[in-house]
Amino acid sequence: MTDEAQKTPLVLEIKGNSLDDGPGIRSVVFFKGCPLSCVWCHNPESRKAGPEIAFDGKLCVDCGECRKICPEKALSKTHPLYVDRTRCTLCFLCTNVCPSGALEPVGKSMTVDAIMNKILPDKPFYDTSGGGVTLSGGEATLFMDFASDLLKALKHEGIHTLLETCGSFDLTRFMAQVYPHVDAMYYDLKIMDSRKHQQFCGLPNSRILENFKALLKTAARDGKVLLPRTPLIPGITDTEDNIRALAEFLSALSVTRAALLAYNPLWHEKSDKVGVDDPYKKDKAMTSFSDGGVLERCQSIYQDYGISVVNAG
Repeated sequence: MTDEAQKTPLVLEIKGNSLDDGPGIRSVVFFKGCPLSCVWCHNPESRKAGPEIAFDGKLCVDCGECRKICPEKALSKTHPLYVDRTRCTLCFLCTNVCPSGALEPVGKSMTVDAIMNKILPDKPFYDTSGGGVTLSGGEATLFMDFASDLLKALKHEGIHTLLETCGSFDLTRFMAQVYPHVDAMYYDLKIMDSRKHQQFCGLPNSRILENFKALLKTAARDGKVLLPRTPLIPGITDTEDNIRALAEFLSALSVTRAALLAYNPLWHEKSDKVGVDDPYKKDKAMTSFSDGGVLERCQSIYQDYGISVVNAG
């Protein structure tokens, strides 16, 4: 990725009226692009920083206009995902003629001012509910300059700011550009074993763990919220060994609050839409919602280490 691309991210969506991404009623700005490549990514359309095309077969009316206009002949009813991305040059001619929205560009270029104009009408809801704006993704810290400018604009309007992060970022830049303008950070700790983290998330976890330890001390001093959270992925993050290792790590740092996120399998359908490889689409455990017993088991382990499991909403 070029430096210029890092400064000008694409925005996937600005989701209003959210109750799941921090306190109160919030708007969530989803950035496109992430340094990790978690095999279970719940927003697979956010993994690549660049533009993509999504195809939703449920919306397709089979008018054939897209196939007629595609100069690369990249669209075919016989292709398992409809779009042959080895041929597609992302000219987006097909999305321009699609009458049903079955073919859509993924990611939109927006200025800070454009985002603020979208967000500010909801400020009364933030003020009355104790809410605000959450930066999510993807990974907002992949675009440090842009995220900094957006956070400054939000704080200028007196809006509570929260960052959801995977923790894989340059700490020096983060502390200078992002940290001063966030009120809270939800920090993902997924897998403690570094080799398994590399296997399932694409990178080792050493930087993530070191950043967390450094931020923990600073956030406590400054009165900012730093909440570690772990998505419970069947057979990967929700194992006894991993949850206990996470609990030991947090306990050694005197962390007493953490979040555990119940598994949601709806990412499989989203993977097909953008052509992301999905080796788990026929795995029964990975295509089913987890029952409450998994969450209770993991909560019990955390409680053994004096860690209360809290709602990340």
